[in-house]
Amino acid sequence: MPPLQLTTPDPLSDFIKESFAAEDMTKDVYVSGHGPAVVVMTEMPGISPHVARFARWVRDTGFTVYMPSLFGHDGAVPSAEQGIEVFKRACVSAEFRALENGASAPITAWLRALAKAAHARCGGPGVGTIGMCFTGNFALSMMLEPPTMAPVVCQPSLPLENPAAIDMSPAELATVRGRLEKENLEVLAFRFKGDRWCRAERFEAYARALGPRFVASELPDEAANPDPPPFFKHVVASPHSVVTAHLIDAEGEPTIRARDDILAFFKRRLQV
Repeated sequence: MPPLQLTTPDPLSDFIKESFAAEDMTKDVYVSGHGPAVVVMTEMPGISPHVARFARWVRDTGFTVYMPSLFGHDGAVPSAEQGIEVFKRACVSAEFRALENGASAPITAWLRALAKAAHARCGGPGVGTIGMCFTGNFALSMMLEPPTMAPVVCQPSLPLENPAAIDMSPAELATVRGRLEKENLEVLAFRFKGDRWCRAERFEAYARALGPRFVASELPDEAANPDPPPFFKHVVASPHSVVTAHLIDAEGEPTIRARDDILAFFKRRLQV
């Protein structure tokens, strides 16, 4: 395909758009590639060219990517104002429960069903998943059931009103920790040190809940792309999106090392 332009809408023409129904929800999913399945969940405010670029990196490493459309306009480069509108709608949606904490969001049941369907179709030992920002913790909630076995949690931002909370109940966290220990699995996690949406208190809570199998990386703020798209520059307004909007695509950059660590994690866990 031609070189990717991150400042113009992405037609996503190298993905097959499918519809997936489960748990009384029907959503579009963009599928591409071959090999074991990896579910790539978009950050706020939707499947941007930066999110699609990351999905292509996963695909080109030897996986079938499933990229569900959860909010926003697929492929768009939204303005700050458009991004705010998407954010507001998602915050009050019953699917996400962005202002609550104490249990996984209802959308995660749909995502677990998607993982099962993807595993049945693609095979392999299990499914990988990555959540970012608004969807960050969803990767961990998908671990409540097989076949998800390689979760990556990037800058998890929910619940919005409690920076030290985790968007899961204690019983759910205990179930995930049990799987991690019994099956010798890990959770990778990434954030920028100065991220005001995913603060250090949240990673400390994860570490207490999951123990040493929660493998966290904190990147220096100066490693973030200084000129991200408008929503990230004017609304997010801090280093935040490790492998998308704030990634600097140059050899030796900390964000590229984070990307490569994630791809290597998926290969190690899923390509056997």
